[in-house]
Amino acid sequence: MRAKRRSPLVTGKWYRRGLALAGTLAVLVPLALTAQEIHFFRIGTGSTAGTYFPVGGIIASAISKPPGSRDCAAGGSCGVPGLIAVAQSTEGSVANVMGIASGTLESGLSQADVSYWAYTGEGIFKKDGALTKLRAVANLFPEAVHLVVRRDSNIESVADLRGKRISLDREGSGSRVDALLILKAYGLRLKDITAEAWAAGAAVDLLRAGELDGFFMVVGTPAAAVAELADDSLIRLIPIAGPKADKLREDYPFFSADRIAPGTYLNVPTTETLSVGAQWLVSADVPEELVYGITRALWDPSTRRLLDNGHPKGRLINIDSALDGLVVPLHPGARRYYEEAGLELPAQAE
Repeated sequence: MRAKRRSPLVTGKWYRRGLALAGTLAVLVPLALTAQEIHFFRIGTGSTAGTYFPVGGIIASAISKPPGSRDCAAGGSCGVPGLIAVAQSTEGSVANVMGIASGTLESGLSQADVSYWAYTGEGIFKKDGALTKLRAVANLFPEAVHLVVRRDSNIESVADLRGKRISLDREGSGSRVDALLILKAYGLRLKDITAEAWAAGAAVDLLRAGELDGFFMVVGTPAAAVAELADDSLIRLIPIAGPKADKLREDYPFFSADRIAPGTYLNVPTTETLSVGAQWLVSADVPEELVYGITRALWDPSTRRLLDNGHPKGRLINIDSALDGLVVPLHPGARRYYEEAGLELPAQAE
């Protein structure tokens, strides 16, 4: 049996170090200040099979500078002095914004649609109200909606999901939020499918075993979980395009038309789909000076090397698009950095 293709991130030294830190720091008090002036900072991400977790690990590595680290000018860490950041696996966007609001996370990655609804108290947050402590650090990269089905299924469109066993991702994930919107746009209700709520890794295993017909996943490309199935010629991607998708974009402007390019996944042709922006959010309670420092570290030239070499989506994380499509206000620390960098701030930055 040939080995599965693995993301280069899985074998990286910083990645192993990040996992070790995750186990050690999970029980520590957020932003605890010790005699050694150490600050702990959590970044909520998503499933380990998705894009948020590895990208969050790159960012955590970039902004960290533990005591005793070599100076930036000497080739050491260019992060925030005394800061130890860790990427924490979570259930995804919804869980991350809730964690930031409750204080169980200092920051997290979130889809633009979830960020917008959380901050305004609309959509899925209408019942519980607005999460007004959310602040933005940066827009990161586009995330494509993947509707993955078994190659041997008779599913050719979203409408063909009726009666099928489909995972919409876990409760609390942004993928599930978007999947529900897409089903509704195509005239499907939850009772029209056998809806399941598996994380991406479990959904891959179940689809491989023939216990799922398909699953939704909103993620930056290429997604390791999808690539694994494509390498074994087990899947097709279903397009989300045409009049119904156009109406969905009209009703929910955080959706954009997108396409998954040929070659992204083995033997999977160009697939028209939708995407949303991935954004890095932080609590308004995090001190301005700290957020200024992590924003500066994010855009330090040394971070460029980590982003370019650590994950394919890292190449799309650029300061030129850092303020694109922001749907919540910038944190004052981030705003100060962008002002000093000479960027024109969007209206929602205030």
